[in-house]
Amino acid sequence: MYTADELEQASRIVYAAMPPTPQFAWPLLALATGCETWVKHENHTPTGAFKVRGGLVHMKMRKDRGETGGVITATRGNHGQSIPFAAARVGIKSTIVCPVGNSPEKNAAMRALGAELIETGHDFDAARETAMAMAKERGLAFIPSFGKELVMGVTTYAHELFRAAGELDAVYVPIGMGSGIVGTIAARDMLGLKTKVVGVVAEGANAVALSFAAGKPISTNAASTFADGIAVRVVNPEAFAHIHKGMDRIVTVSDDEIAEAVRLYFRCCHTVAEGAGAAPLAALMQERDKMKGKRAGVILSGGNIDMPKFAEVLEGRTPVA
Repeated sequence: MYTADELEQASRIVYAAMPPTPQFAWPLLALATGCETWVKHENHTPTGAFKVRGGLVHMKMRKDRGETGGVITATRGNHGQSIPFAAARVGIKSTIVCPVGNSPEKNAAMRALGAELIETGHDFDAARETAMAMAKERGLAFIPSFGKELVMGVTTYAHELFRAAGELDAVYVPIGMGSGIVGTIAARDMLGLKTKVVGVVAEGANAVALSFAAGKPISTNAASTFADGIAVRVVNPEAFAHIHKGMDRIVTVSDDEIAEAVRLYFRCCHTVAEGAGAAPLAALMQERDKMKGKRAGVILSGGNIDMPKFAEVLEGRTPVA
C-alpha cells in the first residue's frame, strides 16, 4: 500500500501537527474481556478521532503539488473534521456535505474549523453523491473518504500501537469506508507480524460483512446504527480488495452491544468512546471465549459522541439510529 519512505514522509507530516496517541493495557478491561487488552486511544487526537491523520497527509501533499483550489467532501463527522483541520493549516478552503439529522456537535465542530457546511440527503452515501455533483458545479476537488494518502496518514496509529504492544494475537478495527482497517493491515504486513486483523461492523450497517462473505463488494439499501462512523451502505471497491486479502475475519455487533461497550469504556477506563470507537471492544467481548488468555488490541477510533446520546447510553439505554 505504501513504501517505507512514504510512511516516513507521512509520519513527519502527522507529527508536525500532533503527538502520537497513547495505547494502554487497562487492567479492568482485561478482567472484562478475559485477555490482555490494549486500547489505541484515537479519541486523543486534535479532532477526537483517527481521521485527522489522513487529512493532514492528504492536504499537505495536495498543497505541495500546487493543488491549492477549494476542496469538498462528504462525511458523518470525523472525516469532515479532519479535512478542514488540515486544510486550514495549508491555507485551502473546504466545504463539507453531511446528511440531514447529522450529529449537532460534530456539525458545530466542522463549522468551528472554518468549513462551509451543507446538510442534505438522508444518509452518508446520499450526501456523498451530492458532494460529488457539487464538486463539478463549483469547480472544487472532491476528496473521497478512502485513498492512498489518507491511508498513509491513518496507518501511523497502527505503527504506534504495534511498536508499543508488540505482536498482538488480534487487533479489532471498525470498518466505515476502510482507511483505518486497510492502514492497520498495511502496518501489520510492513512490520512482518502475524497479528490477525479483525474487522467490525454493525448489524444495521453490514454491507462489508456481506461483501466479505460473498468475496465481492455488495451494497445495501440502508445503514441503520447509532454508530455513525460505520453507518455506510456502499462498499469502496479499492478498500475492499485490501480488506478481503488482509483481514482474518469480520465480527458483526448489535447496537445494544456497542452501547454496552461505551459504558464499559467509561467504567473501566474513564474514557469517552463514540459508537464506532466502541464497536471493536463490543466485538472482543463477543469473542471473549475465543480470545481468552491471549493479547488483543482494540482501536478506539474516536470519542465524538453527542452529550445527550452519551447520557442516554450511560443511563442504560441504546440510542435510536
